[in-house]
Order: sequence, then C-alpha cells, then structure tokens
Amino acid sequence: MARIDWFNDARFGMFIHWGAYSVAARGEWVLNRERIPFDEYTRLYVDNFKAENYDPHEWAKLALDAGMEYVVLTTRHHDGFALWDTKTSDFNAARRGPKRDLIAPYADAVRDAGLKLGFYYSAADWHHSDYPGAYFRDWPDRWPDEAKHKRFCQYYRAQLEELMTNYGKVDILWYDGCIPEMGDGAEANARVRELQPGILINDRNGKPYDFVNCEQAIKPAPPGTAWEACMTLSRNWGYHAGDTGHKSPQQVIQMLTETAAGAGNLLLNVGPKADGTVPEESAAILREVGEWLRQNGEFLSNSSRSPFSWNNFGRLTTKGNKVYIHIFSSTGSELCVAEIANKVLSAKILATGADLPFEQRGERLFIRELPQPSKIATTIVLEVDGEPKPITQQTTFWIPG
Repeated sequence: MARIDWFNDARFGMFIHWGAYSVAARGEWVLNRERIPFDEYTRLYVDNFKAENYDPHEWAKLALDAGMEYVVLTTRHHDGFALWDTKTSDFNAARRGPKRDLIAPYADAVRDAGLKLGFYYSAADWHHSDYPGAYFRDWPDRWPDEAKHKRFCQYYRAQLEELMTNYGKVDILWYDGCIPEMGDGAEANARVRELQPGILINDRNGKPYDFVNCEQAIKPAPPGTAWEACMTLSRNWGYHAGDTGHKSPQQVIQMLTETAAGAGNLLLNVGPKADGTVPEESAAILREVGEWLRQNGEFLSNSSRSPFSWNNFGRLTTKGNKVYIHIFSSTGSELCVAEIANKVLSAKILATGADLPFEQRGERLFIRELPQPSKIATTIVLEVDGEPKPITQQTTFWIPG
C-alpha cells in the first residue's frame, strides 16, 4: 500500500486554527493587521489564553460526526506562539497562558478516534528576532542577512524535530508561511521522513512533497498528483466573533462534490473560541453535513476524476463504473442528463436504494419519478457499462451558466 492511499481514500478533513489570537476574536492575523506590539499582544491575548474548556476529544467527535477522516491543527501560527512545550522559546503554551502542553492531548484524542493526525506548522515566526519582521502588508521578500537566515532555519528545524519526535505517529505535516523561502526544504523534509517514515508532507516548503494545496479556491492539480483544497467554513481561519458568514451545509457539500470530482480532498477549517470550544453554529453545520454523508457518502472515498462538466442542475462525480448525480437545483420529477456516453444499467436514489425508471434516447438520459428535492442535495447513483465516458470532452475552462 502506498503512503498516499489513505489520503486519497479519505477525501474530507478538518482544519483547526486555534491559538492566542483566538482571545482577540478578530482572526488569526490580528497582530499583523492591527500592528499590535508584542508586549501588548502578550499581555492582552497570550496571557489570557487559558483554554479552560479545551477537550480535543470533542473536536475529534465532531470530525467523526461530520464524516471526516483526518484532522490538522495549527501547532504554531505566524505569531510564533507554540502550543507545545518547545525548548527553543519561552513563547509557548506550557510557559504562558494555558501553562500546559496542548498538543499531546490533541494527538491522543485524534488517534483514539481512529482519525489521521495532522500538524500544521508555520515556518514564519513574527516573534523571532531573526525573522524579517511582523508587520509587512505582504510577505517579506528576502532575508535581511545570511547569518539571520541560517540561525532562523536552525530554530525552525529544531521545532520540527520536537514535533516529529515527542507525539507518536504523525500522518501529515502541513507547512505554511515558508516566506521568504527557507531554502533548506529538501533537507528539512528528509529529516522529517527519517523521524516519521509514513508521513505525508504538503508542497509549501519545496520538494520532495506528497500533495499540493490550493487555498480558498478549488483548483484541481494535474492528473496523478494528490491535492487538497483548504477552505474556511466562515470567512476567517481563526475565531472571529463578528464573522457571521458561515457556509451552509449545502455549500459545504457542493465544495465536497467539486473536490471529489477532481479526485482531490477538502480540508475544511473551523476556528474554536479561546476556551477551546467550537462555536455552536459551526458545529451544527458540520453535524448536518455528516448526517447527509451518512446516507449519501458512498461517492466520496477514493473518488475518481470525473470527466463530466456540462449541466444545469448540479455535479457528477465518479468511482469505478458508477456515476453519482448530485442535484442541487431541482428540475422537478424528471431529470435529463446529456453527458454520459456509456450504456446505463441501473439508476437508484443513493440514500434509499430505490430504483428509478430511466430511458436513454440518443445522447440523452431521462430519469423519472424523482422524489421531492432534499434540503441539501438529492443524489442518484448510476451503474454504467465500463468506465464512465463523456459524450463530448470539455476543452475550455469556461462553462456557461
């Protein structure tokens, strides 16, 4: 079994942005965006980050309830505040704020739930004296001098060594903030693989890597490349008390069918409050998504790259000799699908297994006696003769609405 197989089988994961910035409740970049001095940031937010209701078993349960297969937590974000007892700096959760290691219970809870364990790690550290600075309005484009660059690389490599050594088996290392380029990604990744032979590494610290990311947009990688879209459930990654822009359960499923159709994964982010609890609105959306997936999730694991794109009702995903028709915009009791070149052998409502009458007439497939539209989506599964093929290949990126 290839190391990447479980990742392609999973297709759905939980991203968690949580740290001292959660106390500010204005997003994870608040220090940079508001140019907060570090003494003020430490006094107001780091030292008031108590994590008093932190129970990572509840996070893991929510991920399971949502139908997710893996979890990735921000072990340290760009503000430099580490959630573990790092020996490289006193700016960490064991020395300030919660006064305890927050990573160990997270790792145990995720593994206890049977989920794959992921560590997000930002190489950027605004708090470190050798980093180019905390208040750029974009990312810094160069290191101030080579001596600082070398010292900083030694520092971040030492932190990676701790994370890869002290918490048992780690399934994903999710790099971020490798700007300016660290320049030693190949060496860093080789050492990570020595410590964690089965780990998967994303593409943000150079080659070699196992999968690529797209952020806040779904852009499938070329065929044969494992990929993941990381998306927020609301408008922010870290907790923002004023952010009411949550995606609906239907929008989440639409994203999930889009990534599945590209043979990719969706890593969906939640931002817990400073006390460690997931906002109830976020939790309720995820539970509703999971309820739908428990009835309709057959399409998801190890989905293949769908060759179908042209319709006005929803999305078609594929796996083996099956085509899954996800109807987001109902066309009534009859549906016309004019994309499938294969002979159709059967048509069923996925949630119930009920057979549906159908007729192939030339290039058109008519499916009849559809039920009343589902609140999220009605999914029909077709068994077809052979590998699903389109009548006409899409040759442009543009699809008329």
